[in-house]
Amino acid sequence: MAEKETEEAEEPKEPEVKPEKKPEEKKVEKAKKKRKGVFSYYKIGENGLERLLPFCERCGSGYFMADHGDRYTCGHCGFTRYKRSEASK
Repeated sequence: MAEKETEEAEEPKEPEVKPEKKPEEKKVEKAKKKRKGVFSYYKIGENGLERLLPFCERCGSGYFMADHGDRYTCGHCGFTRYKRSEASK
């Protein structure tokens, strides 16, 4: 039995290899977006306030539609109204 114990002890053990640590990258903080205020939806004129954007036809007053160049889109319900171009007239 002494022979079995020595045979087991004679097996060479591999040295433990630790994984290499990668250098930590510094995170670049993004600039926070400034939210547009309600004042950007109106223009003050001689006759009073003038709305710059239309209200949504489905949601009613209080829900302005976003201007995307060729269309207006409601952010609340997703309704889209396309602008008429001069070529189609």
